[in-house]
Amino acid sequence: MSTSEIQTFDLHAEHHRINRNSWLRASVMGANDGIVSVSSLMLGFIASNANNHTIVLAGIAGLVAGAMSMAAGEYVSVQSQKDTEQADLAQEAHEIEHNYEFELGELTAIYVERGLTETLAAQVAQELMEKDALGAHARDELGLHEISRARPLQAAGSSAAAFSVGAGLPLLTAIFVPNTWLFGSVITTTLLALVVLGGLAAWTGGASLIRGASRVLIWGVLAMAATSAIGHLFGINA
Repeated sequence: MSTSEIQTFDLHAEHHRINRNSWLRASVMGANDGIVSVSSLMLGFIASNANNHTIVLAGIAGLVAGAMSMAAGEYVSVQSQKDTEQADLAQEAHEIEHNYEFELGELTAIYVERGLTETLAAQVAQELMEKDALGAHARDELGLHEISRARPLQAAGSSAAAFSVGAGLPLLTAIFVPNTWLFGSVITTTLLALVVLGGLAAWTGGASLIRGASRVLIWGVLAMAATSAIGHLFGINA
């Protein structure tokens, strides 16, 4: 391949869906939790014959507490992953510095196992080690890639923001819809939101729209049914 061909190839970099994994998972999980948890919480209060002020207050409390919980949970979880990655990289850097030849042989063996001849594998390993030894071992020995690296703040922010947006849908319904129609309106809004969210997540990830919508819809219905039953069981006597 000529230099001009290489340059042309670089200018037409491919865009893969895996690049979205770092924020897509947190966003979908946050939005889904926001819709399901807050709508289910509010349905429990509606079923218990609570007044509109109490229902809205419960929804706001659920939104704030849920968003903070999602952010904290995602941050702690992903930060733990990042700590592990950094510890492995530090160990690898130490081994490269103090046992270079062994690490060179280790990288050569990896490329041989992947199908290169021993001579070519040794040449590739040598050139990569000379250019960026730690990067080569991070990628080919540890399986750490830049697009899949742990990003705690991004995960926390995406999750909290998505939760707030999802939770805001049933909350706005409770604010603007009269009590008489509130139970059915919250259920309708929630189901529509779950279908859209599941379909959008599936489309973004390249999966089936029907399967994506169905799996979030089923769990949402179960959650709303459970909280509604509890609300009826322990309802407020008007």
